[in-house]
Amino acid sequence: MTLLKKLKHLCADLSVLYVEDDDRLREMVVNYLLKLFKEVVIAEDGQQGLDIFRKRAFDLVMTDIQMPNMNGIQMIDAIKSEHPEQEVIILTAFSEASYFMDAIRLDVSGYLIKPVDFESLNTTLHRIVDKIVAMQENRLYKQKLEELVELEVAKNGVLEREKIYNYEQTLLALVEMIEKRDTYTGGHSQRVASYCKAIAQKMGCNDEESEFIYRAGILHDIGKIITPDAILLKPGQLKQSEYKLIQQHVVAGKQLLEKIPMYNELALVIGSHHERYDGSGYPNGLEGDAIPFYSRIMIIADAFDAMTTNRIYKARLTQAEALREIENNSAKQFDPFVVKYAIEALRDIEINPNIGQTPSGEIEQERFAYFYKDQITGLYNQIYLDLILTQNASSKIYKYLYFISMHNFTQFNTFHGWQEGDLLLGMIGKYLLESYDTYLIFRFEGDDFIILSAEDIEISIEIIKNLFIKKEDTLFLSLDTYDIEERKIFSLMDFENMLQNR
Repeated sequence: MTLLKKLKHLCADLSVLYVEDDDRLREMVVNYLLKLFKEVVIAEDGQQGLDIFRKRAFDLVMTDIQMPNMNGIQMIDAIKSEHPEQEVIILTAFSEASYFMDAIRLDVSGYLIKPVDFESLNTTLHRIVDKIVAMQENRLYKQKLEELVELEVAKNGVLEREKIYNYEQTLLALVEMIEKRDTYTGGHSQRVASYCKAIAQKMGCNDEESEFIYRAGILHDIGKIITPDAILLKPGQLKQSEYKLIQQHVVAGKQLLEKIPMYNELALVIGSHHERYDGSGYPNGLEGDAIPFYSRIMIIADAFDAMTTNRIYKARLTQAEALREIENNSAKQFDPFVVKYAIEALRDIEINPNIGQTPSGEIEQERFAYFYKDQITGLYNQIYLDLILTQNASSKIYKYLYFISMHNFTQFNTFHGWQEGDLLLGMIGKYLLESYDTYLIFRFEGDDFIILSAEDIEISIEIIKNLFIKKEDTLFLSLDTYDIEERKIFSLMDFENMLQNR
């Protein structure tokens, strides 16, 4: 029997209350639910939904969050206060951490993100409806069959495991959100978890203990759900103020997990994974054995992955170099007792040399470049130029640098105003992007432009002059072409020094 057939069979005698203020979406979802459930009742906002619920019972409640009169969270809170066991699914376009936390607090059974994926909806409905049917059967057994007490105990155990499963799925959904925001962080969590488990096993930990620290590794950066995108997704080096803000992810992760009793021990480990053996770490400056044992393992695993992964401004260390670094920092950053086992465990780990912060797809490339775009022209900025020139020193992808310089632009701004100057720069940027879209184009020093190319290309300076500055006699353009390898232009500083000395 297929999942859909099983679902129809399970839902045949059940009722559902669906609360949604979007008429089009409500109609689409209701039409689908009517194919499954015996009865579907609709409400257009939280207050209307609560009023209907108080008049009669429903097996399942499905609701949006943001609605007029009363939002979904407020409605669920009211329903749960009167009927704590009521099964609820949230179906919303909102994925903020605060809503996930509310869902956990209210023991919501499912949390689905719009647009509606009916396959995911079927899977969630099957899990929850199966539980509803099981609970109904339990009640029937209690009423009629005293001899089934042992069976009921077993079913209650299943329900408890189901509750634990729901918690875990919610937390994994948070981790998945972080991974989708920043693919490096997602891969980092998985690698740290594996390294933690390998070290624990080398130290003689049993399967249960090794699995415990593996789960802690998967969740160790869950607090980054509160980190703003502008910091979490920044590909370059962080400022001191930004670094202090990202440090808060440790406290946030601990606070999130310790709200769930079964995760108290995990919370303790995760809350100390940036401490240092010498007491100079954060957030509490713990020292030596005051740092939880599993945290001391995770500190090494976390650092090892950071050292062996390519970063934008810092090339990765080899495996041997990273292990020497760990050994050199024994009794400083790392617990010396754990270090000797970690070196043995990590020596044979296979590391993918291609892992790093460099984007791998078109969407990720655009996200990456967002931090390096000039707002006026839409071109890349000087920070990205420095990065590309630095990387090109080893990759040698780009051979030629074309330098388009606009002269007397300050005089133009003085006479016409900065607003007109920005419009002119924007027009030039648009033209360059349309005409040389296969090359990297940068705005340089305010009123100059740079094009990087792997092959020699023809750039008509006259066309640019005729298009943009033919009515302005004070402005004129010049074009210089440089062979990057020949001129040894391996950084922005190299280029600036060359301009000063020419």
